[in-house]
Amino acid sequence: MKRKRRSLSGVVVAVLIAAAVVLLVQHFHIRNFHIVQADALYTSGQPRGMDYTRLLYKYHIGTIVNVRSAAEHRERNWYHEEITWVRGNGVRYFEFPLERDVGNAGYFPDAEMQREFLEIMADKENLPILVHGSSGRGRVAMLTAVWLVKAEGQSVKQAIKTAEEVKAEPLVEGELAFVRGLAN
Repeated sequence: MKRKRRSLSGVVVAVLIAAAVVLLVQHFHIRNFHIVQADALYTSGQPRGMDYTRLLYKYHIGTIVNVRSAAEHRERNWYHEEITWVRGNGVRYFEFPLERDVGNAGYFPDAEMQREFLEIMADKENLPILVHGSSGRGRVAMLTAVWLVKAEGQSVKQAIKTAEEVKAEPLVEGELAFVRGLAN
């Protein structure tokens, strides 16, 4: 009988520890977080709550580039949380509003936005940089590809591979055409 009690209490303790670990991981989990190049470029979905603190203390993020459009700022009040946090922690903040719809021309960064983004990336004072969108996939992947091809000199093939890792799925034809066009 004692052995069954010990065995049962061991199982209960193991379940409680597992539950605590799952809760902590979810609490400190930044959606679609990717290290494109350590100490230079990180990408993610929308940070929340303690994610900002983790970004600052674990990754030393110096600048956040937000690709979400103004229409998305009204969703769940994330925008005010983000602005308040960056101001309170001395983190630089830039907005590069891109539309969500891949079929929309506003989904891809235009020449001026590309130039501005590359200037931000080139300024060592801004590094490391986090580029985020709502999910941290499509729009973020396109801006990442811009930097990889135009500033880092990566091949289109390698930039597509990295963009697909960031997006977590294959690029669609319009995205492929955009990345291929970066080499010109």
